[in-house]
Amino acid sequence: MYRALHLVLPRPSGTVRTCVLLTLLAATGVAILELVREQTGTAGFLVGLGLALLPVAPLMAAFRWLGRAAPAPWSQLLFCFGWGACTAALIAILANNFATQWIAATTTDASTADHLGSVAIAPVVEESAKAAALLLVFTFRRRHFTGPADGFVVAGFTATGFAFTENILYLGNAFVEDLADRSSALESVTAATFFVRIVLSPFAHPLFTVLTGLGFGVAAVSARRSRRIGPPLLGLALAMGMHALWNGSSQFGEHGFYVVYSCVMVPVFGLLVWLAVRIRRDRLRAVEGELAQYAAAGWLGPAEVPALVSMPARSLARTLARRSGGRAAGRVVARYEADAAALALLRNRARRGGPVRERDFAGRERELLHRLWQSRATAGPALARAAVLEELIPPWFDPPDPAAARTDVPGPRNAASGPGNECDPGNECDPVNACGSGPGAGSQTVRPLEFSHASGSCVDPPLRTSRWR
Repeated sequence: MYRALHLVLPRPSGTVRTCVLLTLLAATGVAILELVREQTGTAGFLVGLGLALLPVAPLMAAFRWLGRAAPAPWSQLLFCFGWGACTAALIAILANNFATQWIAATTTDASTADHLGSVAIAPVVEESAKAAALLLVFTFRRRHFTGPADGFVVAGFTATGFAFTENILYLGNAFVEDLADRSSALESVTAATFFVRIVLSPFAHPLFTVLTGLGFGVAAVSARRSRRIGPPLLGLALAMGMHALWNGSSQFGEHGFYVVYSCVMVPVFGLLVWLAVRIRRDRLRAVEGELAQYAAAGWLGPAEVPALVSMPARSLARTLARRSGGRAAGRVVARYEADAAALALLRNRARRGGPVRERDFAGRERELLHRLWQSRATAGPALARAAVLEELIPPWFDPPDPAAARTDVPGPRNAASGPGNECDPGNECDPVNACGSGPGAGSQTVRPLEFSHASGSCVDPPLRTSRWR
């Protein structure tokens, strides 16, 4: 029955899913903005909006820095931010209000309802609503969810969006209260709210949701089914617990907030910062190790590898390309850098997890190699020059012997050409697509073409199976 339904109702295309998500974000965005404006008034809404914008750019830049080794598409990150700011915030406000009113009607005690709503209801609802964005990316954009670093970034953008909308509401209500009481600027509720939410704890919501993101990141590199289900649930539970502790800190006495802030929040924040730096460094090392194999096989210039694992060198290479070839050349280099990192991480995951985790490894590898080969003429010289200018390699750099390349890495290599194997001029001797091969071949067997530099022809080698070291 399931197979029959699958044939009648095929899986929606990417365009359909994108349109549905954009419609959902637009509808929830209009609803949440109107709801917040009704609660704060127009003046309060504008003041809250202006103040809530202040921490957004630094937080987004911090999470973007973490993911720069293999950057996710901006469309994906903006979707996560929009989900947190619109959809998750709307779900949280409606669910929290309903639960608090129900508890108040049941217990006839408004203070108890507020306390339970803050400590028991809000953490569960809010963290679950934010985790939904991570689940969507993990499910439908798995190729961009390659490990804990991506979990960090996706969770951070989602939580930053949620905190942005929540700050508008809190700061707008505080401003309205100050207008009614005619409080001075320094003694106002707005100033106190701004100090607590924007100055002291702008990282609160990102900190909670990053725990969920780390769980999804661990699941992304796990081969066992239990390890793909358990870590996200554990991370979500930890996020809810931290959130509940933070919301209930005011109930721990006069100085409860400061105790929780200094003894729990700051140490956990410092631990996550250390972990983020380590994850970024380990990711760059993995990229360097895998790209070295492709460079030895002939897909990359050996001088490109040091530049591809150095963020300053990457930036310099894009600048050099723009100076010589305009913005289009800069975009080509940026795409080349992203594809090279994606290729390295793809092979790293496949090597560690095997074909169970990367069933379409051959097709995806072929696709990325094809794109790299097409852009290499523009990106290769810029990256090599950037490596020299950044002193990553000396000007007299002596590349390694191609004969030392691993046999499990497909790629172009010198071979004697045979009659009838001349390249199609339209393919520019592309060793991925020329002579009857191309990306998306779709099997676990890799049949790379060999390019003879001596005669300028493509040679089709014996069929062999791609292996992972």
